[in-house]
This record gives sequence, C-alpha cells and structure tokens, in this order.
Amino acid sequence: MAALGTLLGKDSDVLRDRNFQLLLGVNLLAPLGVPLVSPILNSLTGPFGVSEATTGLLISFYTAPPILLIPLVGVLADRYGRKPLMVTGILLFGIGGAGIAFTTDFRVALGLRLVQGVGFAGLTPMIITAIGDSYRGTREATAQGLRFMTSGIYQAVFPLIGGALVVIAWQYPFLLYAMAFPIAIAVLVWFEEPARREDDGEVDTMPPRQQVRELFGLLSDPRVLSLVLARGVPMIVWIGFLTYNSIIVDRIIGGTPAEAGLLVTIDSITLALGASQAGRISDIFDNRFVPLVLGHVAMGGGLTLMAVVSNLLPAAVGVAFIGFGFGVTLSLYRSIVTGLAPTELRGGLVSVAESFGRVTSSATPIMMGAAVGLLVPTLGLASAVRWTGIGVGVVTTVIGIGLLVVARAFRPTAP
Repeated sequence: MAALGTLLGKDSDVLRDRNFQLLLGVNLLAPLGVPLVSPILNSLTGPFGVSEATTGLLISFYTAPPILLIPLVGVLADRYGRKPLMVTGILLFGIGGAGIAFTTDFRVALGLRLVQGVGFAGLTPMIITAIGDSYRGTREATAQGLRFMTSGIYQAVFPLIGGALVVIAWQYPFLLYAMAFPIAIAVLVWFEEPARREDDGEVDTMPPRQQVRELFGLLSDPRVLSLVLARGVPMIVWIGFLTYNSIIVDRIIGGTPAEAGLLVTIDSITLALGASQAGRISDIFDNRFVPLVLGHVAMGGGLTLMAVVSNLLPAAVGVAFIGFGFGVTLSLYRSIVTGLAPTELRGGLVSVAESFGRVTSSATPIMMGAAVGLLVPTLGLASAVRWTGIGVGVVTTVIGIGLLVVARAFRPTAP
C-alpha cells in the first residue's frame, strides 16, 4: 500500500474500501461491451451466416439503447437508490452477452446485444454516481481516476484474451460476459448503498415530476450546462483517433496493422496512467481549470501531431498525449459533474452527462467521415484524413477551453 501511496498520492487508501472494491468489480464489465466484440467480428460471419458489414450491427444494437436509457436510469436511481439499478444492469449485461454463445440465429444475437446495451445503462453511470455519493474533493477525483484507470487496463487486456479464445471456438469470448453473475451476487450481498445525506439532514424523495423539473432547472444553469457539454468533448478526440488510427498508419505512415495495434496499446497505457494521476494533479492546483485546459491542449495537440507526421515514432508521441490527456480530463470532468448536483439529483445529472458523451462518441465517426468524403475529391484520401484530423484537434481544443471559460465566468451554484 505504501508503493500505491507513492504512485497515486495520499488518497490511494480508497482501495481499502470494500464498496469501492466492489465498484471496481462492476467496472470490469462496463469497458468490455465493444472492445471485446470488435476484434472478433470477422470471425462471426461464418457462424451467423452474414456478411462482414452486417456483423457491425452487433456494435450498433449495443451502443444505441444507452443513449436514451441512461438519463431514465439516473432519475430512477435518484428515486430508488443506486444498488437496485446496478444489480439489474449487471444481470441484463451478463444475460445479453453470455447468451450469444448459445445461438446461431443472428436476429436472436442482435436481440441479446440490445438487452446487453440496456444493462450497460445501469453500469458506468451508477458506478460514477456511487463514487460521487461516497467521496469528496481530491479523494473523489482519485477514486474516479482509479476507476477509469482500470477501464484502460481492461480494454488493453481482454480484447487480447477474446482474440485468443475465438481461435478455439467463436462462442468462448462471449462466455467471458458470464463474469457478470458472480459480480451481481457480490454486489447484492456486500455492497452498501452510499449514505444519501446532505450536510443537514436526510434526503427527501421528490415526486417524479418535481425531480425531472428540478433536473432540467439544474441543466439551465450556464455553469452546469457548459461543464456537462465539455465532458463530451474528450470523447470526440478519442473516438476520432480510434476511428482513423489504422488509416493513418496504413495510408499516411506506411505502417502495418500490428503497428496500428501498438498505437492503441500505447493509448490504453497512457490513458490508465493519466487517470491514475487525476487526483494528484487536482491536488497540485488551486482549482481544476488549469489541468483541464492542459488536458484539452494535450489531446488536441496529440491528434494534430498524429495527423501531420509521416513516421511511427512521433505518431506514438501524439497518441501518448491523447491517452494521457483523455485519462486526466475525463476523470476530472466526471468528478466535477458529481459535485454539481444535490444527492437527490446526482444520478440524473451524471446520467445526462454520460448520455451526452455517448452522443458525441456516436456522432464523431459520422461527422469525420463526412468531412473526409467532402475533401477526398480535391485532396485525395491521405490529405483529406490529415486535414480532418488537424481540424478536429484544433476545434475540440478551442471548444473545450471555451466551455471551461464559460463555466469559470459564472459563480458556482451550491448543490
């Protein structure tokens, strides 16, 4: 633990908290919805009798439901507690994922992925909210960072395991989702609902209409709205990198798929490193404005560097900046958002912010693809990708910093 204290700072003792350990267990599932399936899609064309393009629906059917359901789940969690929604989400996630191993009907598989996507709505938003309920200040930032750090580690390790298992049998990677069932039992038995108290008394449960009305009222606060919107900006850079990484390596740098995979590994490692240091970085500055600005500059600069270089080493440097900046900024934004709402609205606000992050994630490949398509006839593919990457790097940096300036201009509204 002394070594962890040196690595993570004075708040590393949150790892001794059984509730936090259980939340990290739940967090084992959340990052695996797409990264575990994405590398094996080509291997599923035979068992399901569909084309490579059609197997991509296994991603879409998973990512679509949470966009609408996450805000609803957040409101329900504020009314009925975090634990019931979390346990339900874990079970649906496990049933939807592991069930695919027992069917060769593609329509059934799509239905199960839909169920899994519904379950996801009760995972990450509830973990983030429960951490916000349990900790404050730099301690909470450290906990959010540690959670995000483990996500980066899981995303680096489990796709490799899935890729090895699919060689043995296509069903085996999906059986990994069965981890959800013992985790659900552990949470049901040992997880203690975070004390839902404000500084001066018990939290009263609001009528549903009042709860929704007050949540929209909270979002009308310029400071709150600007920070919720800013939370979605890092996703644009990160998804942009993941979408065009292989094209940049292949068409611009002249590299190989293995080298493109190496850049994803570098991104995962530096993401985990940045997230692990979020609490310590937050403790260095008087406020979180400066580290967030630096984080946006690192991400935007990293994507721009990757787009303009012509060999692998400087591209790897750019990716390292993207990963580290992403880990720090997203951890800090999640920590900030949990503190913007009173306990009875926290789940709703966190869920709205997470849902918006998924909207920007889903829209990024579409918007970047449109930009590349518009530029290709004039510039050719390589230059079109370069200028699109530069544009995204510059624009997201300006938008991210601009939203932070707006948030800083308005007085904090006490929860």
